[in-house]
Amino acid sequence: MKFLKIWRTFKEGLKNFSRHWWLSFATIIILTLSLYVVSVTALLGIAANSIIKNIQDKVNISVYFNPEVSEKEILKIKDDLKIYQEIKSVAYISQNQALDEFVASENNDPIINQALEEIDENPLLPSLVITAHNSNQYKIIAQAVEGSDFRDKINQINYEKNKATIENLNKIMGLTEKAGLILGTIFLLIAVLITFNTIRLNMYSRKKEFEIMRLVGASNLYVQMPSIFEGIFYGICAAVSAMAFLLITAKLIAPLTKGSLQEGDLLSFCFQYFWIIFVGIFMLGVVLGVTSSFIAIRRYLKI
Repeated sequence: MKFLKIWRTFKEGLKNFSRHWWLSFATIIILTLSLYVVSVTALLGIAANSIIKNIQDKVNISVYFNPEVSEKEILKIKDDLKIYQEIKSVAYISQNQALDEFVASENNDPIINQALEEIDENPLLPSLVITAHNSNQYKIIAQAVEGSDFRDKINQINYEKNKATIENLNKIMGLTEKAGLILGTIFLLIAVLITFNTIRLNMYSRKKEFEIMRLVGASNLYVQMPSIFEGIFYGICAAVSAMAFLLITAKLIAPLTKGSLQEGDLLSFCFQYFWIIFVGIFMLGVVLGVTSSFIAIRRYLKI
């Protein structure tokens, strides 16, 4: 019996959805725009965090050792540094490797090659390149290295050189997270308000229809259920439309984000996490549609 009632209200909701097509179309457009604005804001926030994290992964500090320190000693120090939980990775760069990388970075500049030939020795120092789990941990690592028992073997630590970059990165990450949270909340509230008012107008246009249903003895739940199903239909249609617009936006922005994201660009990011993004938009659309329909029919039609 309950299943039969649900089926009847489902069909009634579908009938109302298609019968009042112009109101349904207007509601879907508003809900689509709401979902689109919220999803674009969220996507750009996630992409910005991903870009910053990508930059963060490239930030490190190098510990340069004196020329007389042997490779065996440096590798021993490398193993000792791994015990620090703040350290993500430690890479050993020999003098020869450092020289090769330097020459390659200068595109085999003939002037530099000539200068190296005149020196007739490798002027670069062996080093350990340390990467932290988080950029705000580099200060702790630098202090630990400065106070270590192998400090006398160290020629230089380039933390001070990278300090400004690391601090700026931390500030940008903090501001990005706060801005994303604030903008996301604002747009979500706007989306709820606009969607609610649009659906309220839809429900108000059918006030007599609801009054007749009450007069013939229909329960509150029976009157509400078709409208709740309508809200689900609004959410589904709007989610599909919003996802399509989101992919179009990602394609337009993709050239600007090429190489900045680990996934390649913004469009590749969307395709890689397509189902996660779509399910999120879908759930938000259904929740907005159902909640708005439920509140509108109760508060404004006095059911």
